[in-house]
Amino acid sequence: MVSARVNELATAAYGLWLREDATLEEMRVGFDGMCPEPPADATITEGTVGGVRGSWVSVPESGPTTILHFHAGGYLIGSPASHRDLAARIARAAGARVFLADYRLAPENPFPAAWEDGIAAYRGMLADGVDPADLVVSGDSAGGGLALATLVAARDGGEALPAAGVLMSPWADLTLSGDSMSARESVDPLVSRAVLTGMAEGYLAGHDPADPRVSPFLAPLGGLPPLLVQVGSSEVLEDDAVRVVDGVLAAGGDATLQVGYEMVHVFQMFADRLPEAQRAVDRAGGFVRAHARATAAV
Repeated sequence: MVSARVNELATAAYGLWLREDATLEEMRVGFDGMCPEPPADATITEGTVGGVRGSWVSVPESGPTTILHFHAGGYLIGSPASHRDLAARIARAAGARVFLADYRLAPENPFPAAWEDGIAAYRGMLADGVDPADLVVSGDSAGGGLALATLVAARDGGEALPAAGVLMSPWADLTLSGDSMSARESVDPLVSRAVLTGMAEGYLAGHDPADPRVSPFLAPLGGLPPLLVQVGSSEVLEDDAVRVVDGVLAAGGDATLQVGYEMVHVFQMFADRLPEAQRAVDRAGGFVRAHARATAAV
């Protein structure tokens, strides 16, 4: 179930863009517009990493740790503008600076564009001299799936791996095979099989959804850095998070699952109005601090 308070908050916010008759441009503008502005003490500068444009977000508490974050939006919508507040909150909790990658969106740029940008941004971090021991890769929703796919690609490519990964409500299975796709649909006020099917079709453009580069939960999940995976108990994508953690643990890796009771998809984005969301961000920040070398020693 979803509490009446959370349901009202979520449906009011997402109602700005999640309409059956909304055009793609209206969805993009509405999604960016529903998100809160960053705090006054946040510094936001445009930049490019590995040829991928994006926004650097820092706060007075930011230290030497760097977080590469991939935003939500089903690979069709979302941008650094939609995630500046969340990035600032993560930066404060983690004592880090955050790069919001402005990866290419479908349908104008279908797969493998986003995946290629994820790898390019990660390699760009290393090429720019960011110590992998002080680097964390994170993402929410589709960006969480992209973050996991980026970690898998870095491992398979023999790249130096980051200190950790943080995934918030990751969309890691574009085959939509999780049991929660049906079991949670009646209580999820935001995401449905129909919504995800449309987004997947726009991103895949006929490509196989079982390709591990788009459904990274199907990839071998051993040899990855420690992962923190957060998800709401009232979302259709709950099983994506659960199965990612199960896969890492079965492969002998380190993964932690945190489930927000009666929380919705990427509830962390409501941290300006929802105490449970801010607590989840704080836990994510604590996880980063515990694993990034620069902050683990503090």
